[in-house]
Amino acid sequence: MENIDYSYLCSIIANLLGAPVRVFEGEKEVFYRAVVRLPKDPMTPYRRDILAIPAHIGYFITPDFHYYGIARCEETAVVIGPSMQIRSDEKALKDLAFRCDVAPDEMEEFLTGMKSILPMPLDSILQILCAVNYIMNGEKLGLEDLRIYDAEQAMLKDRAEETRAEKGFGEELAIEPQEMHNTLATEQTILTFVRRGDTAALKEWIAGMPAVRSGVLADNALRQMKNTFIVTATLASRAAIRGGMDTEDALSLSDAYIQKCELLGSIERITNLQYRMIFDYTERVEQLRAGGKAPSRLVADVANYIRRHLSEPITTQEMAKALFLSRSRLSTRFRAETGVTLTDFILQEKTEEAKRLLQYTDKPAVAISAYLGFSSQSHFSRVFKKYAGCLPHEYRKRHEKG
Repeated sequence: MENIDYSYLCSIIANLLGAPVRVFEGEKEVFYRAVVRLPKDPMTPYRRDILAIPAHIGYFITPDFHYYGIARCEETAVVIGPSMQIRSDEKALKDLAFRCDVAPDEMEEFLTGMKSILPMPLDSILQILCAVNYIMNGEKLGLEDLRIYDAEQAMLKDRAEETRAEKGFGEELAIEPQEMHNTLATEQTILTFVRRGDTAALKEWIAGMPAVRSGVLADNALRQMKNTFIVTATLASRAAIRGGMDTEDALSLSDAYIQKCELLGSIERITNLQYRMIFDYTERVEQLRAGGKAPSRLVADVANYIRRHLSEPITTQEMAKALFLSRSRLSTRFRAETGVTLTDFILQEKTEEAKRLLQYTDKPAVAISAYLGFSSQSHFSRVFKKYAGCLPHEYRKRHEKG
């Protein structure tokens, strides 16, 4: 349809939803409206993928389970989002701010703005896009007519590495996916890998995983896969908790994965997401292990606390307060159980995170230093050299992709 006032239309939508709305002509943004104040657009890291969706109506889900809806007519595209069904925690929002290059003095404003976006079901976003699509293309579509695109699933391994700066799946997962099953022997094998945090053994086992027929959980294949996924998510979260993962973190992650599974419309994508979920839990537990041994409750609590506060200056006093221990007792018990001081453990964990960020992102060392809560770049460089054996720029050059 001609003579559409996109500024007026999208302002109304933004005011109604409380989520940002944009208009693009090709790759150029020509309009932006958000009720909440965001110093940087949270869409920035995913802009290329979202604008690559070719359908008149589609959506994109980020690794943090935020979603964006898009309606387009030729070169003109309206993009709504982010929205979500489950609110992100502080750590996830700080990770997003880091990827969006939010300045340190604007961090609080960005976090406040993201927390002000009200959760909304994806179906509500898509219904609004159906109305926008009718205005743009004259098509009367409903939810049952939509062909959903999820570009993030198409590049699962690379996107996970680049956006979360964490090691993803092994190369063996690039082959055609095999069916995941819920027989007792297979289930117990997988859960053992999760509980022990043994990613290497999990990869090796999956490469030769036996073909076992699963039980019937539904009367159609897609619902069968979704029900199997829900069962697997529930069991994997419990196994991760037994392996030392924080209970709230494990259950929240399970909820988020199940929500994303319910939005998928193909068995292949659900299978890929299931692999990713199992490896995600296994890798998180692996990070909690000290010297290959099962962590004590104290060590697990310390590791979980550090994981949640990696992007902040961490003090033993604040940690002790959070764990309901005195500072001296916490430090003494931790060293007795692990053989390392609490300060060394904190800095080692920050160094490991810095390695992932240097290897899988193009962020400068000064930005990584600020993100990880170091007082200065020189302090960051000294710590990194002590625990990694080289300077940050040397580590990045050594791990550059060919």
